[in-house]
This record gives sequence, structure tokens and C-alpha cells, in this order.
Amino acid sequence: MTAVTTGRPTGGRGALTALTWAVLLFGLWLWGKELTGGEPDVGGPVRLADGRVLPAPVLPLDGDAVPVRLEMDGPMLRAEVIERGVEPEGGVEPPPFEAADTAGWFRDGPVPGAEGAALLVGHVDTDTGRAVFYDLSTVEPGAEVEVLRSDGRTAVFTVERVDVVERSAFDPEVVYGPHREGRAELRLITCGGEFDAERSAYSANVVVSAYLTETRDPPEPARTDP
Repeated sequence: MTAVTTGRPTGGRGALTALTWAVLLFGLWLWGKELTGGEPDVGGPVRLADGRVLPAPVLPLDGDAVPVRLEMDGPMLRAEVIERGVEPEGGVEPPPFEAADTAGWFRDGPVPGAEGAALLVGHVDTDTGRAVFYDLSTVEPGAEVEVLRSDGRTAVFTVERVDVVERSAFDPEVVYGPHREGRAELRLITCGGEFDAERSAYSANVVVSAYLTETRDPPEPARTDP
């Protein structure tokens, strides 16, 4: 089964790099297909295997405002979001190593808050230390992820699962496809598993899956007396 390949360009390590055309096209097909008919139906609360119940999803946001900032508590994460595309060899383009503290939004997929699974990728580390998603594997279900959009609205997502996906067991539908039709979902992806210095590659990917549970409008501007 085809997997996201990890490796390091010259002078760096821990990049999320080549994504084969087969996986990429499959993911784009999932993002682009018609998921629902008629009125949207995002379903009810999510029950975890341990019995906990997570909040019910809310309807996706309208518009195509792009993500500009990502925030999360436990682990503490505050990061600028930059747009990324596809590398010439067909991989998802990660943030440059000189901007390893930023997350990259795959602009050919949904915007965070829109229906479908939006994708944010980031480095786990570099030659000089930790990068933006170093602690991503410690995230637990129930955690909240906030994405500030260019329209001033904030999309709040609740984490429902965290997977460490070995390349040999990579399932593109789980990683790129929506887990429930009609919802706005979010994927945070970085490298994981063991680092093979000889091959300059990690053995797995950490995949955090979340869904939209709240939206916040921008604050009202302060009123001034005439």
C-alpha cells in the first residue's frame, strides 16, 4: 500500500516530503467528490472507545478564507500557517527548513472549516533542534485545535484520533478521506516512528484527525465616543 515517504533534504532532517501521485490523486478525488446531497448532515456526538463522548460537530463554514494561524494547548503550539502546493516530483511541499516553526496548508485541498478534510503538514525536527510538530504525537483525543482564518473567524476542531501510521500499512482513505461525510475535518501530519540515518527517512507518519465543533466570529471593533 502506498505511503507518505519521509526523508531529509541536504542539511536537514525530519521533512514530510514525497507523496506519490497515486496517493495524491486519490486524496484529491476524495476532497473533490460530492460528499452529500440536499441539506448537510454532520451527525451527532462522537463516542470514543474508552466511553468518553466528544462534542457534536457543527456545520462547515462558508467561503474560502485561508488559514493564517494554528493554536493548540497541551502540547502548547502557536504557529503561522503558510500555503504549500505540490513538489515537481509529485510530493506535498512542506514548509522550508528555514521556516520549520510554521505549518503548511495544502492549498489544493479544502480550507480548514470547509467540508472535507483539510491538510496541515509540518516538520518534526531539523538538524538544529525541534520543529513545529515535534510534540504532535503527544496530542490526545478531546484536545482542541484552533485555526484562525483570513476572514477573522476561528475554526475550532476537536481531536478524535491520533495514529502513528507505518509506511507499510499506510491507508490513504484514513489519512486523506473524511471520516464522516458532511463534516469539516482537519488532519495534522508529521514524521514519526524510527529515524533511519542511512536512508534519511522516518519509518512512519503521525496523523492527528479532528473535526469542526465550534466557530467564532471576529471580535467586534471597540466603539469610540463621537
